[in-house]
Amino acid sequence: MADTCGQVLLGSGLTVLSHPLMYIKVLIQVGHEPLPPTLGRNLFGRQVQQLPGLFSYAKHIVKIDGKVGLFKGLVPRLCASTIGTFVHSKVMLHVFPSVLTLQCWSFLQTTKEMIARSCATVITHPFHVITLRCMVQFIGRETKYSGVFDSIVTIYREEGILGFFAGLIPRLLGDVLSLWICNMLAHLINTYAIDDSMNHKGEIKNCSQAGTGFLASMLTYPFVLVSNLMAINNCGLAGGLPPYASIYPSWVDCWRHLSREGNMSRGNSLFFRKLPAGKMYAIEQKRFF
Repeated sequence: MADTCGQVLLGSGLTVLSHPLMYIKVLIQVGHEPLPPTLGRNLFGRQVQQLPGLFSYAKHIVKIDGKVGLFKGLVPRLCASTIGTFVHSKVMLHVFPSVLTLQCWSFLQTTKEMIARSCATVITHPFHVITLRCMVQFIGRETKYSGVFDSIVTIYREEGILGFFAGLIPRLLGDVLSLWICNMLAHLINTYAIDDSMNHKGEIKNCSQAGTGFLASMLTYPFVLVSNLMAINNCGLAGGLPPYASIYPSWVDCWRHLSREGNMSRGNSLFFRKLPAGKMYAIEQKRFF
């Protein structure tokens, strides 16, 4: 129990610190571009037209809503983080308990982690939906989702139970694929590429785990994007309605539309953001068409 409480406190601290980054990323994912492109330099020093990055976007939000404005949606996200940590730890204790002594069974270890993560994701997804909708209100300056309990009532009244699980399927698929890609690649590298006689074997394994985790997150990012867009789609907010988004009957339709438009990586980077190919910036709508 003490370990779980420690994880909750650590997770809550990291959630607070990372919240402005997630807030800006979500607004970019939706397609909100309040600042026009500027002339900048890419990684190779060449002058190119770029979209404003993290710090410029953050300054824009602070100018409108103050520093507190960078933390919209923090309360439901903290609820999701706390509940998710408790659920994850409980499931890890009760699923395949014998696996704890069989460290070589990478497959069962990954299966155990997958079940724990999936349970936590399903249970906390309603808070994730509320978090995203609180953030996206910045676009249309709405106040429809003003608190956790009020948001729960609003979603249930307008969309029923299913409204709390908008975007759940692509999120689950992305989590599961990311976990398996990361753990299987790390297992292969640690088993066949790293020799027991190597110096700093532990550090090398940690680096391989971090590297495979980064690769897995890049490969599964489209699932994150589609999940977030479906969570706010057609919910009565400007960010979930045309012109920012079409009305998607299912997450598959959203995937196909983004793929057709070449937007599957939108919001993946917060720095050195290049202009969308073949798109024109509309100042009044504050987005690309």
